[in-house]
Amino acid sequence: MKWKNDTVTIEKGQMDYLAFGRGEKVLILIPGLGDGFKTVKGMAFPFSVLYRKIGSEYRVYSFSRRRNIAEGHTVKDMAEDLYLAAKALGIERAHIVGVSLGGMIAQQLAAEHTDFAEKLVLTVTTDKMEEEYCTVIKRWMEMAEQGDYAGIMTDTAERSYSEAYLKSARFMYGMIARVGKPKSFERFLIQAQACLDHDASGLLDKISCPTLVLGGMKDKIAGPQASFRLSEGIKDAKLYMYETYGHGAYEEAKDFQDRLLEFLNQEEVL
Repeated sequence: MKWKNDTVTIEKGQMDYLAFGRGEKVLILIPGLGDGFKTVKGMAFPFSVLYRKIGSEYRVYSFSRRRNIAEGHTVKDMAEDLYLAAKALGIERAHIVGVSLGGMIAQQLAAEHTDFAEKLVLTVTTDKMEEEYCTVIKRWMEMAEQGDYAGIMTDTAERSYSEAYLKSARFMYGMIARVGKPKSFERFLIQAQACLDHDASGLLDKISCPTLVLGGMKDKIAGPQASFRLSEGIKDAKLYMYETYGHGAYEEAKDFQDRLLEFLNQEEVL
């Protein structure tokens, strides 16, 4: 499968992106808050392996946030940057899949650029952070200010995955926490604040493309109720909730890619 790592220049800066896949139709995968620690630079091959089912049918792109984001950069800003980056690469229309913070960006993108979004998949994300879950983000921000990368990684994993998954994954996340500490936490803090400030509840009715909401009933980061609100606020949105998974459902659920492809490939009845 062909893959590549590259950067794209827009008016306000540069964005790392990756691309892989054999399909003619374009799918844009928007990553979550982890982008605050590491961009998608150099990740094309691992992504092509992890999402090989999707890559067998689509040309997949994944864009990081702009390299030079500054304090006050909002979800709306991130969505506009991504739109301009896609346009710079000649992408006129795409399926959009957003995970967590990536789902917040996807909501904004689909609402503001209705002609660009062909279909939309919102995964373990929210229209706005409820206070109960704001405390989680704020806790990570406090850890970031203290330089406690291991604490953030450990807490994220414990809140995201089932105990069965964690039994085999704890060692791996411990290794990542020890060797992957970023030089600066500024990028993470800016994106975390954007999560807290995000409120798309007044935009959901502007999303006109077919939409699938995928959530986890045990989500301890965005909360399961957020998925229900999204599906109710977006016209004719479809909803599927994983009963036994949480925020990491897109990694744990073996049928995630199959479920996503079934929705994307479904012909809409006019």
